Amino acid sequence: MDENEKAQIWKDYSLEHWNDWKWQIKNRITDTEQLSKIVHLKKEEKEDIEKCLQKFKMAITPYYAALIDDSNPDCPIRKQAIPSAKELIIDPCEREDPLCEEKYSPVPGLVHRYPDRVLLVLTHKCSMYCRHCTRRRLVGCEDYSISDKRLEAALEYIRKNTVIRDVLLSGGDPLVMPDARLEGIIKKVREIPHVEIIRIGTRTPVVLPMRITDELLNMLKKYHPLWINTHFNHPKEITKESSEACRKIVDAGIPLGNQSVLLRGVNDDTEILKALFLKLVSIRVRPYYLYQCDVSQGIGHFRTKVSKGMEMLKSIRGNITGFAVPEYVIDAPGGGGKTPVNRDYIVDMTEEGVTLRNFEGKIFYYPNPKE
Repeated sequence: MDENEKAQIWKDYSLEHWNDWKWQIKNRITDTEQLSKIVHLKKEEKEDIEKCLQKFKMAITPYYAALIDDSNPDCPIRKQAIPSAKELIIDPCEREDPLCEEKYSPVPGLVHRYPDRVLLVLTHKCSMYCRHCTRRRLVGCEDYSISDKRLEAALEYIRKNTVIRDVLLSGGDPLVMPDARLEGIIKKVREIPHVEIIRIGTRTPVVLPMRITDELLNMLKKYHPLWINTHFNHPKEITKESSEACRKIVDAGIPLGNQSVLLRGVNDDTEILKALFLKLVSIRVRPYYLYQCDVSQGIGHFRTKVSKGMEMLKSIRGNITGFAVPEYVIDAPGGGGKTPVNRDYIVDMTEEGVTLRNFEGKIFYYPNPKE
């Protein structure tokens, strides 16, 4: 999509607007009427999307929407952003909370699954709602950000549990929050003596790269050691704008990792993954994890067999530099945590699924998708 086409769709568009992350969020595509101005939708497609939106919300930033190739029905950007009727097909094995985060939530908004680290959910809002989101039971509640009361309860839990050395700020996406609010939270976490590392999980470098402002980075630099993990799934997402956002993060002294999800029809191809990993390294982003797609409700059409992921990683390893190859993991259904897919952790593998032993020695089962 060129500049003139953008201008016709977003009437108040200007280059200044386009590069303003707040304008991007304000002008997200959230319904079929707006969407039909970006991509050609048949009547049946519109009807399917409307049905899907009754259960799962849609939001696409203008920036990310402009990356959609409308001439290609298999466009990987389109598949990650635009709802599908397939999301309404719920397999019996799928769960609202496949990782049992609520089970491991000692206080609202905080998940304590691993001994030395916790996850703090700051908001349920994202700049874009990925169709493969594992937290789709929560994400999309536009008005939810953690209250002062809940934040204080979470911080008090961390203060009392001195074994906690690592706090991951997540959501939703923490970087949709205003700088001042985000800094207020980070400052309080950093004041806890035994917290050594603060991490932020965000997809804004991919879907809203203009969010990575100098003001944001100057604020974050005050709270080192701080790490960021982002979420590129396809080489097409590595644009001039997203590359610049990553450059600014790394130049601010913040290590930047990437967590991809293996998605059928998007990146379940050896050459696509190889190109993704090499492009990430070229922009100084370390491929960290390749996730097997979770068994969240309505995303079964994205799941591949575990054996396919293993075969692709085997083909890639040795053919590109070692640190460009991420660790392939399953976030074990039922709360088993991130478990590497290798012979040290696989107990049994059949056509139906994989039995895993997690870091605690407990047994969990991941079902393969039905063909």
